[in-house]
Amino acid sequence: MRVPQDAIAQDLGVSRIPVREALIVLEREGWVTNEMHRGAFINALDEPTVHDHYELFGLIYGFAAKRALARASEDLPQQLGEIQVQFAKATTAADHYDLSIAFHSLIVKGAASPRINVALRAMSALVPGNFFEEVPEAVEVESRGLAAITRAMKQGDGEKAAAEYVKMMRNVGNKVTQLFRERSLFESVEATA
Repeated sequence: MRVPQDAIAQDLGVSRIPVREALIVLEREGWVTNEMHRGAFINALDEPTVHDHYELFGLIYGFAAKRALARASEDLPQQLGEIQVQFAKATTAADHYDLSIAFHSLIVKGAASPRINVALRAMSALVPGNFFEEVPEAVEVESRGLAAITRAMKQGDGEKAAAEYVKMMRNVGNKVTQLFRERSLFESVEATA
């Protein structure tokens, strides 16, 4: 679907310039494609896109885990273990969300790589709000995944930690795909294909 830039600018009471700038940001995040002399077009949200999104998260966080193991303080695996245990014991979506963010942030901080931060900032969320409130089935997937990543980190096995990150994020992506399918969010895309 083509983005009606003039109509959006008029509705917002702004010139086309801020609308174009917003579309450039949305293109960087993968939501639209800007075509020279044709305009901007909304990218379809389909199952392969969701799977690719979470696979990329797994690869980036897995890479960060390998780097963190090599660069962070020796107590990183212990710190991750403490968060992982808290996650497993948590009973609310808000706690799961906060602890998940704390775990992944600790990995990224330990990696000490501005490039990893840039790559992660470029990835926008597909599920707005509290992820575990919207996708409650992902709690069990993440709980198992964090435990496996923590074990690998405690063993000093960066390759295994990276593989476990990819596996966990792939399984989370499967839960998101299932949710989107149940909510018929892919139907319009499939109908136009």
